[in-house]
Amino acid sequence: MEFFHLNTLQTLRGQLAQHYQLYQAQTDGEGEVHWDVCHRDAELLQPANLPLSSPKQLFFPERDNVFVFDGECFRETLPMPAPFALVGVSSCDLKAIAYQDQFFADDPYYQARRKQALLVGIDCLTPCENGFCNSVDAGPGVDTTCADIILHPQPDGQFLMLVCSEKGHSACANLLLPHGSDNAFQQRQKNIDDCVTQFQQDAALLQGIEDITRERVPLQLWEDAGLQCLSCSGCTSLCPTCSCYATRDQPSATGEITQQRFWDSCLFESFQREASQHNPSHEAGERVFRFWNHKFSAATMDEFGRYGCVGCGRCEQTCPGVIGAVSLLKRIANHAKPDAGCS
Repeated sequence: MEFFHLNTLQTLRGQLAQHYQLYQAQTDGEGEVHWDVCHRDAELLQPANLPLSSPKQLFFPERDNVFVFDGECFRETLPMPAPFALVGVSSCDLKAIAYQDQFFADDPYYQARRKQALLVGIDCLTPCENGFCNSVDAGPGVDTTCADIILHPQPDGQFLMLVCSEKGHSACANLLLPHGSDNAFQQRQKNIDDCVTQFQQDAALLQGIEDITRERVPLQLWEDAGLQCLSCSGCTSLCPTCSCYATRDQPSATGEITQQRFWDSCLFESFQREASQHNPSHEAGERVFRFWNHKFSAATMDEFGRYGCVGCGRCEQTCPGVIGAVSLLKRIANHAKPDAGCS
């Protein structure tokens, strides 16, 4: 890893634009923040302005054609995207991409896009609303194993730039930048540590996570939470680590049939319904339990090396039933009892 002094973001953008389509979180006309194609003079938003939607849609689209049948032959429809760079990805979203990289490791559609991507992360210096990334090992500083390039904002509007991978080095090969000082590198860690102290140190969140992991949440609590769940799928759509999908056939006027996969939600009543109509998650409380168990269970930690939640707080922001992560974890911490059972 090398680190450099970057005077202006335009220098990096100009270099990357020679080989990559640039994407960045940008504010639309209504004040909402979304990932979109980056204009050269677009303002780089700090991670405290976390986009409501995560970058997962660029690797795992909401709708994706997987093959076409013309009556005689099946044709695979693997995507062939041009190289693209995501500029200014927060630490929690980068951890989520690393999580999805494992989940979709053998998925050719995801990997076709992922291999074309360059990830430019940005360190968080201020906690975002409802965020608790520091409690689940997902921030606020960008993990150097999760990004190709990391930008660390400095008070004068300039950046310390860390180049963390071979892809990052290749992308910056023609940039003539002064090396950053050891003091600047050490100051980065100090700034990240200072950011950690700004988070609300709420022991209830950690307690709630432990109660789910140790399976000591009362069944009644899940049933009560199920009554508040509207099955709107807002949390699963916005969650950067959710990956449930279903498939459907789309006939065309020419007689071809395209199989399309699309985002699904484990909080929908029909998600686990079998052909026999048996449904192991018929009750809403069972579905809410299943969702959060997949985020914080010991099995998830064993398989992926981390929890399936990166503490971005998007579910808290969008849930009309007030059972997003922050609200629910605090509620669990206040009610869970040892060996209460949850199924």
